[in-house]
Amino acid sequence: MSIKDRKPFGSLRSLFWPIYPSEYKKFLPMLGMIFLIYFNYNILRAAKDTMVITAPGSGAEAIPFLKVWVMVPMALLMTFIFTRVSNRNTKEKAFYWMIGIFLVYFILFTFFLYPFRDSLHPHNFANLLENSLPQGLKGLVALLRNWTFTSFYVMSELWSAMILTVLFWGFVNDVTSVKEAKRFYAIFGVGANVSGIFAGQIGKALSSAPYLEFLPFGATAWDQSVLYLNVTVIAATGLIIWMFRRLNTKVFRQSLSSYYSGPKVKMSIRKNFSYLMKSRYLLYIALIVVTYNLCINLVEVVWKNQVKLLHPTSSAYNVYMSDVMTLTSFIATSTSLFITGFLLRRFSWTFNALIPPMIMISTGIFFFGFLLFKDSFFGGLAALVGATPLVMTVLFGTLQNSLSRASKYTLFDATKELSFIPLTQESKSKGKAAIDGVGSRIGKSGGSLIHQVLLLAFSTISASTPIIAAIFLAVVGVWTLAVVFLGKQFQALTHQTPDEPLPVPSQPIHLEANESTQEKELKKEEALT
Repeated sequence: MSIKDRKPFGSLRSLFWPIYPSEYKKFLPMLGMIFLIYFNYNILRAAKDTMVITAPGSGAEAIPFLKVWVMVPMALLMTFIFTRVSNRNTKEKAFYWMIGIFLVYFILFTFFLYPFRDSLHPHNFANLLENSLPQGLKGLVALLRNWTFTSFYVMSELWSAMILTVLFWGFVNDVTSVKEAKRFYAIFGVGANVSGIFAGQIGKALSSAPYLEFLPFGATAWDQSVLYLNVTVIAATGLIIWMFRRLNTKVFRQSLSSYYSGPKVKMSIRKNFSYLMKSRYLLYIALIVVTYNLCINLVEVVWKNQVKLLHPTSSAYNVYMSDVMTLTSFIATSTSLFITGFLLRRFSWTFNALIPPMIMISTGIFFFGFLLFKDSFFGGLAALVGATPLVMTVLFGTLQNSLSRASKYTLFDATKELSFIPLTQESKSKGKAAIDGVGSRIGKSGGSLIHQVLLLAFSTISASTPIIAAIFLAVVGVWTLAVVFLGKQFQALTHQTPDEPLPVPSQPIHLEANESTQEKELKKEEALT
């Protein structure tokens, strides 16, 4: 059926399922892929924290060292590998190569590195280092002591960056027209959030499974839970490869070859940042991205340290983090379906962009309050509801993490993408490459560096928490000011009044093409379908 002959959707259908039956053969496999990619991401996110934080001689203080001294070099290495593979192969083969690296690693970890970890971990050498170095470097020693867990953390973190951001969205953008994207991408977002609910419940069930003596794997129930979780990830990865292969061979066939054989775009990181530094507007966007990641990283390390005190065993810790994952995904899914669109259409850009920092600061005040003032007002408030200050600290830390991440997946990402609309095409491409590619990593690494300096000065996370709280408040203040200043410029560029609804279609945001481009997109869409 021709695109021009398609009938318009009804009001409910256009809101919840604006997909034509003829598009199911390409849309459903892509929806399945993003569901499974996010499913793996959520399973791995809880498991990686559990392994590193509850490992022998380790704790939450290991995370800041890991994110700076291991994650940054490995991210650069993986980017280098991807560049070399992409330059020497087609996009389809590059996808197989990159996802194959992750598949081989998870198989190797499950059936070799984890079962033989006691023989592979250099505990004696780590003990020698721990006795020789300052106590504030205990987290750094823990990375070496439990190096197999460190490698698992790195590969789990890189899964979202490489498989989701680079490979999946690179492929989808190649085979999806502008008109399709406006209908497809919002449903992809819902599918991604729903997968978090499934991952949280499945992760919880597998983490609390009883020990089975007949299985020739592991000496504890948690050891077998590691097997279950990783086999689930391996199976999901296999399904992702199968769906991708089917799309390339059964759905698109020859139509896809024209997109894969197109010219390869190469961008210079140095030139992108040079362009970014010349634009105050882009700098405000970058500042918003950096400050969000700084805030979430500053609080997250302290919160995970408190969670370990409340749930010290690996199984209990992973069960709790799986529940947090489910809560976050449920909030994000409900918000994206029923609230985000209304807020974007009803209120101004500044109003919507201020909601995430307001959520961050309101929940952060209660989190640090119960943690730092447990012997005063907040301690009395905890006793009033029949709980300990530790329980209330973990509770508000959980609310802070869940609500902040849910707001990030909805309003934060939507308003950030909106802010690029008034810019020229060159500003969009170069500014977005610098901000999205490096901004979040600068924020995470910056937060980790702050934790490292404070650990060297105060030795423990608990002792450095008052300084962390003060820095957190200051960073949220900078974030808020950046939103206000950017909002004024956005208003001027779009000629929007403060109370005027946002000039935006459904999220994610995609710009209208000019007439000639629309004709090309229409031909592309008809060729693919």
